[in-house]
Parts: sequence; C-alpha cells; structure tokens
Amino acid sequence: MAGSGRLALRTLPVPGWVRGSSPAVVSRLRDAAVVRPGFLSAAEEETLSRELEPELRRRRYEYDHWDAAIHGFRETEKARWSEASRAILQRVQAVAFGPGQTLLPSVHVLDLEPRGYVKPHVDSVKFCGATIAGLSLLSASVMRLVHTQEPGQWLELLLEPGSLYILRGSARYDFSHEILRDEDSFFGERRIPRSRRISVICRALPEGPGTGPGEPPPAC
Repeated sequence: MAGSGRLALRTLPVPGWVRGSSPAVVSRLRDAAVVRPGFLSAAEEETLSRELEPELRRRRYEYDHWDAAIHGFRETEKARWSEASRAILQRVQAVAFGPGQTLLPSVHVLDLEPRGYVKPHVDSVKFCGATIAGLSLLSASVMRLVHTQEPGQWLELLLEPGSLYILRGSARYDFSHEILRDEDSFFGERRIPRSRRISVICRALPEGPGTGPGEPPPAC
C-alpha cells in the first residue's frame, strides 16, 4: 500500500525492482539504496504533475548542464507547494530521512525529455547531505549505481512511475548513479522504454557549509 512503512531494498521475483553484479553487492546496499514501488497513488502522481507542469512549461530543455552531468533537461527548485503536495512530501520525509536530519528548504525538480539522461556522478557534499530521496513521475527508467573504485560492482534500480528511491550511506558516497538514456534502458533482458520523466528530489542539508545563493543544485 502506498505510503505504509519502510521497504528495504530486496531481491524480488521477476520483474522485481533491483538487480546487482553479485548477491554481496545487493546485500551490502540493502538499506542504502531503497526502492518503494507504488509509493504514490495515480491521483497523487497526477497532483504533483499538474502542479509542476505550468512552471516547467515556461522553461526550455537544455543540453549543457553546468557540470556536464545532465543532457536534455529542464529543472527548478521549488519551495512553495499546495497542501496536497506538501502532504506527499511530508510522507517522503517521514519514510526516507532520520529524525535528526534536516531537509533543504527547496525541492529539486528535474524534467528529462524522452531522449534526456543523467550521466554517472556522485553528488557533491557541498550541495546535499547524507540522504537523497526522489519520486519518479510519468515514465519508467533505470537507475544504475557503480562503485567509484571498483566498477565491477554495480546495482540497477527499476524506477516505475509513482515509485520512491532513497540513496544513503555507501550508495550515496561510494557509488555513482545515473539515469540510463532510452537506447540503453534495459533492466536485465527487459526493455524499459523511456519517455518524458520528472523526478521530485528531496535532499538532506549538507553537513558542511551550505550552498551559496544562486549556486546550481546537484544532478540527482
């Protein structure tokens, strides 16, 4: 049921939502890379999409991100939400973040066009803290995590519309993450066609000095 309790990352029957380079990697990231399929109801997904659409529509898709991490995107930082959307974001906070964690006041909204993608990266500690949590809207996609020092260690997450992903601990700091481009969008042997995807990303406050005014958000 959407919004009920925690669901640690686990190996699920086909099609499942996670696959890794080895059982050891899946086990290692069991609580560090979490997927909650069906976190949003269809009505909740529609609520967020409808609220975001007017603001996103005023922006053009871009193809040169400030640190070359994203291609075919438009984005915004949003601090003011409707009551219905705030209730959804409060659920995300309750599920994904610990009681001692403070969230950044603005939520990062990333809109990828059908050909858009996010390149492998590790978010700078300058921009966000120990936990990142994102809601996926409109299109399914595949997120790939690869160990920065041992690239043979990897994990792939199937992010369906309405799902929530959470990256913390080792998955946050030791693994890069990316959203695969459409032509590479496979989950094992299963083709995951990409269309337009919106992600709504909540981030813990950086543990060091915060982001300066006007500085861009990470490509989560």
